[in-house]
Amino acid sequence: MGGVLQALLPGPLRPALLVPAAVAVLFREAGVLRFAVPENRRLVPEHVVLRGRVAGALQFGFEMGTGMRTYSPSALPHLLLAALLLAVPPVGALAAATGFAAARWTAAAATVAHDGPTPGGDGTWNARWRAAHRPLAFATALATVIALACGIGGR
Repeated sequence: MGGVLQALLPGPLRPALLVPAAVAVLFREAGVLRFAVPENRRLVPEHVVLRGRVAGALQFGFEMGTGMRTYSPSALPHLLLAALLLAVPPVGALAAATGFAAARWTAAAATVAHDGPTPGGDGTWNARWRAAHRPLAFATALATVIALACGIGGR
C-alpha cells in the first residue's frame, strides 16, 4: 500500500505531510499537545497474559499489535503507519513490523516477569510505570523521529 501511495504522491509532498505529523506526535508524547488517536477501546483479557511468559505474551502482542483489542496511549504507531505509507521502502516495512512485534512482546513479558503470573501481582510495575511514562514516551518518540529522519533522509 505504501509503495502505491509513494508512487502517486510527488516526492516533496510526502515529507511535507510527514514532518508536521512527526512534530505533532513529539508534542503529544511530551504532554504539550492533547489529541485523540484512533483506537479500539477494548482491553486484552487478563487471562491471556496469565497464560505464561511466552504463550501469554505472544497472544497479547498479537492482539495488541493487530489492533484487535487495544487502547492506544501513544501516537507512535500512527506516526509509524504514516511513515510506512509516505516514505519507508518495503524492506523498511518488514523491519518496522519486526521491531513493533518485538516491542509489544517485550512489554507484556516484562510486566509478567516483574509482577509475576498472579492476578494483580505486587503492583510495583504500575507504580514505576506511572512515575516514568512521560519521560519514556518522549524519549521513545524522539528516537523514532530521529530513526525515521536518518532512514528516510539517507535513501
